[in-house]
Amino acid sequence: MSSRINLLGGIVATILVVLAMSIFTVDQRQYALVFQLGEVKRVISEPGLNFKIPMIQNVRYFEKRIITLDNTDPERFITSEKKNVLVDSYIKWRIVDPSLYYISVSGDEARARTRLNQTVNAGLREEFGKRTVHDVVSGERDQIMEQMRKKADVDTRKIGIEIIDVRLKRVELPTEVSDAVYRRMEAERKRVANELRSEGSAEAEKIRADADRQREVIIADAYRDAQKIKGEGDAKAAATYGQAFGQSPDFYAFYRSLEAYRSSFKNKSDILVVEPSSDFFKYMKGSGRSNDKGK
Repeated sequence: MSSRINLLGGIVATILVVLAMSIFTVDQRQYALVFQLGEVKRVISEPGLNFKIPMIQNVRYFEKRIITLDNTDPERFITSEKKNVLVDSYIKWRIVDPSLYYISVSGDEARARTRLNQTVNAGLREEFGKRTVHDVVSGERDQIMEQMRKKADVDTRKIGIEIIDVRLKRVELPTEVSDAVYRRMEAERKRVANELRSEGSAEAEKIRADADRQREVIIADAYRDAQKIKGEGDAKAAATYGQAFGQSPDFYAFYRSLEAYRSSFKNKSDILVVEPSSDFFKYMKGSGRSNDKGK
């Protein structure tokens, strides 16, 4: 009885082991290739539970998602101007035919990356050789990437790979070239700055000279107008004096003498040395005699 139970248990265990070896699952992010004696028998692209023949068939999984190939070191290319440029790029790709992918590169992702790098670099070298530095930096950058993607995609379809995108992250001159370019740019900027300073200095001198000229003209005009007004005033004064003298010469002489007395004896500290018989005291003397006669 116990031997039958043991036999039955062994059969059940064997069945469970065989069943476990026959069942496998496929993730939605993967392809599954079922091999039989090294030959691809089935390609499973839908997720779920699947079966295989144990001991005879085996399963390998391949990535279904988009993979990024990003080179760590930039590549050196030559433009149509025979100038070296350093190009940093990356590739977006995915497996679309896992069976062809396995046959072409034995399912080795490293070999697939090498093939992709060779294809893309060859295409970029060809595209860069047709264009100038300005074109590859800004002018036709998008066009280069799109053409490169199409060319690379045609080639990689032969190994079951689709190229989603090829992008140029950075395009720059090598260090030895960029240093020379920067020095030349710096010298050019200094030359332009010196020219601008010289032009500014010349313009400043021109403005100063014009301002000085205008100042002199304004001063001369003001002096001329002042002298004209002064001359007119002197003329009017002389005319007035002459008219007054013509009407009453004695009164005019008396008035002028009073002005002379006022100016001479303006301050108490003023000293005037004049002979008493001088004509300067003419009206003072006359005034004194008139007063004596009145008394």
